[in-house]
Amino acid sequence: MRETLALPILEQSQAGEARRSAIALASHLGFNETERGKVAIVVTEIANNLVRHARDGLLLLQPIEKYNIHGLQILALDTGPGIGNISESMHDGFSTAGGPGNGLGAISRLSGFVDIYSMPNTGTAILSQLWASPLSASQPTDNLELGVVCLPKTGEEVCGDSWAYEISQERSLLLVADGLGHGPQAAQASTEAVRVFHENVNRNPQEIVALIHQALRSTRGAALAIAQINFEDQSVRFAGVGNIAGTIISDAGHQNLVSYNGTVGHEVRKIQEFTYQWHPGAILLLHSDGLGTQWRLERYPGLMYKHPSLIAGVLYRDFKRVRDDVTVLVARENVSP
Repeated sequence: MRETLALPILEQSQAGEARRSAIALASHLGFNETERGKVAIVVTEIANNLVRHARDGLLLLQPIEKYNIHGLQILALDTGPGIGNISESMHDGFSTAGGPGNGLGAISRLSGFVDIYSMPNTGTAILSQLWASPLSASQPTDNLELGVVCLPKTGEEVCGDSWAYEISQERSLLLVADGLGHGPQAAQASTEAVRVFHENVNRNPQEIVALIHQALRSTRGAALAIAQINFEDQSVRFAGVGNIAGTIISDAGHQNLVSYNGTVGHEVRKIQEFTYQWHPGAILLLHSDGLGTQWRLERYPGLMYKHPSLIAGVLYRDFKRVRDDVTVLVARENVSP
């Protein structure tokens, strides 16, 4: 189970519904009573902040997993006035709305991980991760940290986009697939692409795209892109067909990745793999055409150094196309200090 639950938070009753939904999801993920209590408090505080301070509040609840331990990721997005001083706001007793001012402090104490990004007169994004049981500090850190927003077109029950990954110490493979159109048949195509991807992770991106092309002939077809990050030789191998956008972002600048026109499963004129330089600590961003292409991270000071889920969330908030499914996948290499 990896689907994201999107909950608008515009008034108080929706805050209560978000708490109940989060508790139910945490129970499904194996959280015990104590850990479910933490989830309830964190979601309540975040949702109440959205009601009191924000405009267009949205809460995204997403199952996550690390070291075979289930977790719950809470991502809150809004277009409110922003937080003037995040560090000061984390202290208990600080409030700009006449309340007790325990919200962000409680969220920080109870969460396994917290990150916040805010811009004046633009909005705030708050990320909280909680785990069903404590994470082991002795486990090796993954080479890549991911953040993903994958949501259906407004009014659709299922998302026609899908995504997948395979991470190892030597290399990481990432996939974004956008089934043609919307709804269950689009989801069928993108889900089949994910199945073939997982069965062939030992192959290179060009070979996997060719195999998916064969497998999707009986479906609507899809646009898709596969990126392989090789950490040892600091390179990215990329193969894409259709309008999945790919960009490498680092201190050295931006590098847009090349895809060919076509629809995987139907008409593909050419499948070709391109190789690009990878820089330590760089970001790889893949997104379907449900996200507008006019985004620029440099318009958000400091955002590229935040958790990838915050980057994906802020771009989704500000550049989503409401008439389409949307996937934003952000991956950053973890670099040892």
